[in-house]
Amino acid sequence: MSALKADDPRIQAIQSSIRVVPDFPKPGIMFQDITTLLLDPKVFRDTIDLFVERYKSKSISVVAGIEARGFIFGPPIALAIGAKFVPLRKPKKLPGEVFRQEYDLEYGSDCLEMHVGALASGERALVVDDLIATGGTLCAAMKLLECAGAEVVECACVIEIPALKMHHQLGVHLILLFYTNVTAIGA
Repeated sequence: MSALKADDPRIQAIQSSIRVVPDFPKPGIMFQDITTLLLDPKVFRDTIDLFVERYKSKSISVVAGIEARGFIFGPPIALAIGAKFVPLRKPKKLPGEVFRQEYDLEYGSDCLEMHVGALASGERALVVDDLIATGGTLCAAMKLLECAGAEVVECACVIEIPALKMHHQLGVHLILLFYTNVTAIGA
């Protein structure tokens, strides 16, 4: 795990653009709202550029974005590095045959699905999401890609909540733009 260019001046602007919403989606959760980051085109571009700078020479052939906020960051990264984009969706959102992986969240459980045939065996994949909390969503995404024969090179997130200390379960290098010091209430 590492912060991406932690001393880069763009990081502070990105970090300060994210709104924290207490008690959403349930009491005790301090929700990290990236929609405020999207309101500033320069900050949004800087966020994408930081990831592109890291991945443009890593021979990534597929960027897999986790629904829904991974769909915001994943496609522009994929386009900029010349990779295809594969959406990892919530249940019953994809037509046809899918791989399916259930996982636990800090406030419940969920499932991700990916089209069978979206990747070829041996492709080099990057998993993109906005935030890592427990690591369950990223682990599910990695399992889906590995079921299809892809090699997960790294996972990339804008934010980590380090107080949950769950990033170690990934088993792959995690690239972050910053760590938040905001934790769940009472944590």
